[in-house]
Amino acid sequence: MSHTLSEQEIIRRGKLQQLLDLGIDPFPAPTFPVSHTAKGIKDNYTEEKKSEFAKVAVAGRVMMVRDMGKANFAVLQDSTERIQIYIRRDDICPTEDKTTFDTIWKKLVDIGDIIGVEGYVFTTKMGETSIHANSFTLLAKSLHPLPIIKEKDGEVFDAVSDLEFKYRQRYADLIVNPGVRDTFTKITKMKNAIRTFLNDRGGLEVDTPVLQSIPGGAAARPFVTHHNALDMPLYLRIANELYLKRLIVGGFEWVYEFSRNFRNEGMDRTHNPEFTILEFYVAYKDYYWMMETTEQLLEQTAIATNGTPLTSIGGTEVSFKAPYARVCIYDAIKEHTGFDISELDEVGLRDVCKQLHIQADPNVGKGKLIDEIFGEKCEHHYVQPTFIIDYPVEMSPLTKKHRSKAGLVERFELIVNGKEIANAYSELNDPIDQRKRFEEQVKLMERGDDEAMFIDYDFLRALEYGMPPTAGIGFGIDRLAMLLTGQVSIQDVLLFPQMRLEKIAE
Repeated sequence: MSHTLSEQEIIRRGKLQQLLDLGIDPFPAPTFPVSHTAKGIKDNYTEEKKSEFAKVAVAGRVMMVRDMGKANFAVLQDSTERIQIYIRRDDICPTEDKTTFDTIWKKLVDIGDIIGVEGYVFTTKMGETSIHANSFTLLAKSLHPLPIIKEKDGEVFDAVSDLEFKYRQRYADLIVNPGVRDTFTKITKMKNAIRTFLNDRGGLEVDTPVLQSIPGGAAARPFVTHHNALDMPLYLRIANELYLKRLIVGGFEWVYEFSRNFRNEGMDRTHNPEFTILEFYVAYKDYYWMMETTEQLLEQTAIATNGTPLTSIGGTEVSFKAPYARVCIYDAIKEHTGFDISELDEVGLRDVCKQLHIQADPNVGKGKLIDEIFGEKCEHHYVQPTFIIDYPVEMSPLTKKHRSKAGLVERFELIVNGKEIANAYSELNDPIDQRKRFEEQVKLMERGDDEAMFIDYDFLRALEYGMPPTAGIGFGIDRLAMLLTGQVSIQDVLLFPQMRLEKIAE
């Protein structure tokens, strides 16, 4: 299929050919000697330091040109910021041959082209730190025009907001919406802060398999693939929990992993089929210790990311300053629905769902019904960080039974801004009890619950060697990123969110 070019694309390809005819490579070898960044210049230049900036070399993308005849102002954008460039014909072309300025610069260089500029720094009469160019080099010709963004006095009036464009063409979104780059820079700071917190306390970062023979560690529908050489089905991991616990069995006392997980489920503003979870497991600790550690981790991470434990999302201020409230899940349900479900069986729970107008899947059991009630009627009430604690055993097949509350387990979920961002346990380390819990999950699977857990016999064998008392947690890194960057959609904290197939002309 031929690629139908727009008028602008045809014009730019014509300019490409003209450059080639002039003997200029539009995509030369990447050897431009960058010495400074735009931000570095603007943050550090003063008239007193003029001599330190008498020779600079900056590379970036042309974002704007003001043609003033024999002198032009342009705006160059690198990975750090934008900076104004002053280009004068007699400086660029000191000889009688004015081709470099009159033809190459004024006619063949377009918005979006990547160039290198050498010159010196000065301050304009308007007080703007700028680069007076002595020469420029074309480093990459842009053949596809950028969306037009109108700006005045540094204020953007029509930033590209079309979500289809932003998510499909993130590369272009990053170019024309610099604030998007700031969001992902913050996310990197966030992850680095978490790593520092864990490393300073003795955590060991590890890697576990993405392709798994058993999709264990969570209640979720997996993606299935096939390994040709072994002639066996494999699953993209839904969680890394069971592998990290194997390492605790093996003798490590604190392990963690930033795990890319995959769940074959729905998509919305807080769910993407591919996402990042941080899980860590610590021997000889319990869920009480984990609550305190979680508070410390999140408070320090928020400060490292934003300079404050406070964040604002959708007009709501959230504080990650410790300590956080703790509420039993049964108490939360009673408070927000009026129903005490602590003694109800599956039939009774289905009746409550009916009264609350909750559509209950006939194939799921008691645990999923409680989860549905809490998710629909309670979760959204918890805006400030809140630990929802002490879950029914039916909801938690990998969790140790509560030491003092019959029928419950030592588990918490951390809810912030109405969404779960962490799930933690005192881990079940009794292999006999664990086998029974897995068998109950198989019964649910036979009833039609396609999110019930498989039995992982190798994990049971590992537990039989003996796993010390252990606390474990999983953080939804993308949801945490939403909170700390003030984004209301998970797609805005994923560089390349999943999208429906797009028809692109070849």
